[in-house]
Amino acid sequence: MKKALALSLVAILLAGCNTVSGIGRDVSKVGQVVTGAGGK
Repeated sequence: MKKALALSLVAILLAGCNTVSGIGRDVSKVGQVVTGAGGK
């Protein structure tokens, strides 16, 4: 039972890291678009 709980927690943490990483990339892309639009 403890092993299953530990594996579940690790999976949730890894999924959270991937989600935060994806949000960071999206925000970065928006910043690049805004910067590019401002230079025209």
